[in-house]
Amino acid sequence: MPVYTAVKIGFDRLFGVLGLIVTTPLMLLIALLVRWNMGTPVLFYDQRPGYKGRLFTCYKFRTMTNARDNEGVLLSDDQRLGPFGRLLRRSSLDELPQLWNIARGDLSFVGPRPLMKEYLPFYTSDESRRHDVRPGLTGWAQVHGRGHLPFQERLSLDLWYVDHLSWHLDLRILVMTVGTVIKGDGTDLASFPSLAKQRQTQT
Repeated sequence: MPVYTAVKIGFDRLFGVLGLIVTTPLMLLIALLVRWNMGTPVLFYDQRPGYKGRLFTCYKFRTMTNARDNEGVLLSDDQRLGPFGRLLRRSSLDELPQLWNIARGDLSFVGPRPLMKEYLPFYTSDESRRHDVRPGLTGWAQVHGRGHLPFQERLSLDLWYVDHLSWHLDLRILVMTVGTVIKGDGTDLASFPSLAKQRQTQT
C-alpha cells in the first residue's frame, strides 16, 4: 500500500510538528511540575524497536522518583510511582514528548506500540511482522485493554492491525483512543507482564 504509507508519513510529520507547537506551553508546565515533584531528569528515554526493528530513542516525561532503601537499592516501581506520576500515566500526558518522535518519523500516530528491545529475541517470525509498519502513539491493542491484556493477545491484536491497514481503521483507533484516555484504562504498573518471563516459562 505505497500510497497509504506515503500519505500517512506526511500526515504524521505535519501533525506531529503542529502538535509540538500547540502543546509546547503544556509540556513546559508539565516539565516544571516533574522537576518540582521528582527532580531531574525531567524526561525518561529508552531505546525501542521501530520500523523493521531498527532502534530509536523514545521519549516520555518521567513518572517515577529515584527513591531508594537504606542500602541504596531502588525501591519497586510501584513505590516510586507517586500521585503525580500516576496522574501523568492515567491521562497519558507522560507521552506528549513522543510528538517529537512522530515529527522525526520514528513513530506514527497509529501503529503497534513500541515494546522493549529486550523482547526482540522472544518474538516468533510471525510476531516480528509487527515491525513491518512504524510503531504508533496508540494502536489497536491500546484501545482493547492497553496494559491489561496478556502479551500474547497484545501481539495478536498488533498483527491484526498490520493485516488490515486502512485509513478507516486508523481513524477508528484515534476516535476510540479518546475514550480510552478519558477512562484511564490499563495504566497501572501491575498490568504490564514480562514477555521474556512468559516465553521462558513456556519453554
